[in-house]
Amino acid sequence: MKLRRLLPIVLSTALVAGCGTNVVNPVTGQTERSVMTEQDEIAEGKKAHDAVLKEYGAYPDAKLQAYVNDVGQRLAAQSHRANLKWTFTVLDSPEINAFALPGGYVYVTRGIMAYLESEAELAGVIGHEIGHVTARHGAQRATRQQTAGLGVLAATVLGAVIEGATGVSGAADLASQVSQTAAAGYIASYSREQESQADQLGAEYLARNKYNPQNMVDVIQVLKNQESFAAEAAKAEGKAEPSAAGWLASHPANDKRLADIKAYAAKYSGQYGDDARSRYLQAVDGMTFGDSREQGVVRGRNFYHEPLGIALTAPPGWKVQNSAEAIVLVNGEGNAGLVVKLVPPNAGSTHEEIIRNAIKPVDGRTERRSINGLSATQFTGTVRNQQGQTGQVRLTLVAGPGNRNYLLQYAAKDAAALQRASGQMAEAENSFRALSAADRSAARPWQVKTVSFPRGGFAELAQGFPLPELAQSRLKLLNGVYGGGAEPKPGQLVKTVR
Repeated sequence: MKLRRLLPIVLSTALVAGCGTNVVNPVTGQTERSVMTEQDEIAEGKKAHDAVLKEYGAYPDAKLQAYVNDVGQRLAAQSHRANLKWTFTVLDSPEINAFALPGGYVYVTRGIMAYLESEAELAGVIGHEIGHVTARHGAQRATRQQTAGLGVLAATVLGAVIEGATGVSGAADLASQVSQTAAAGYIASYSREQESQADQLGAEYLARNKYNPQNMVDVIQVLKNQESFAAEAAKAEGKAEPSAAGWLASHPANDKRLADIKAYAAKYSGQYGDDARSRYLQAVDGMTFGDSREQGVVRGRNFYHEPLGIALTAPPGWKVQNSAEAIVLVNGEGNAGLVVKLVPPNAGSTHEEIIRNAIKPVDGRTERRSINGLSATQFTGTVRNQQGQTGQVRLTLVAGPGNRNYLLQYAAKDAAALQRASGQMAEAENSFRALSAADRSAARPWQVKTVSFPRGGFAELAQGFPLPELAQSRLKLLNGVYGGGAEPKPGQLVKTVR
């Protein structure tokens, strides 16, 4: 739970209002009409870059950042726009993603880095994103959007957020809602031709830097394996196959892309260096895997947030969903849950002030309580939403550690679901607590660790793996051999999670 929202960013009025100018595309050499000059690209990219860092945060490991920047700078120096001041950033996100902004801003998440096998594969990811920048795909999209009168940078977040809104008729819609960030508009709406061009440019930039372009093929295979594993995991839980997210959603048609990239890579022949696998494994050793300390960690039915000093436990059969906006303890049917949010400091210093200023009740009653030694106030009554509609709501304010106040709201799809789940919601609410010593121990984030592959193979490696469900499949996925790849030899360095 990052507990902050990144507002959508739009093009400056001058850009939107402008008629455009003729610009020579650095890749094709052709003149194209554009609302963004190179200076505009740099300026708009810088604005969005600041917002991306505010929302996601750069991964706090200077050595890893320097390593990725070095790979990126070497690729960019051999690109069609070596003159740009390129910026390469590892984002502190478990999502499997990579994207670029106009002006030379390229991002990879630690989430995607966990599943790559070598520096050459990392170069394949970065090279593709550099291709989007060098070919001015963001500026081209800006020009199309200007014609439609839309802001360029407002689009979907990398992951979906489940949140409950102060409800009407005592309910809140728990359906996945998409919030907005500065970056995703550039990764969600590239045309098939633009994606193909970025693939071709990525292969070219790899070859220029003595990386075998065949590594572009390996990157797409990583994405295909993620899709296959997601289907396997859903089947094991008796659920429908999930839709793709992150790079999987923004880079569609992986089967077709795989065939095309093989053809692009085959055009390049030469003497290539090794894939720098050992150097890559050394770089990611110790990297956070999954939830981070700053975001709070989910462990089974438990949620721990060490910086905030709080913990919660979901009832049996329920799950914890952690987002930038809220923690949601949601029932198995997905139609009811307890929504936990941090109350902004300016809402008030006392529960009475917060109810008056933020809840703005029409009528209702309050009851003073204590939850695990923490002062709490429960409110039940009628509220009015921004549209002027009124409805019943039930929520509890809790004074947590560090003089922070939290709002715990009962939410459901409808009144019947709310009534059925109210007992378990109360159980979830009563689990809110300050971190104990045992909670602090459990709150430690997982890390990618490199180890020697044991003689007992993945079965032995899976012993003690923190994600026991489909542990061997997860380990194969982590090491690039999911779906039939050759098993590593005993003693070979492989990745695991500790």
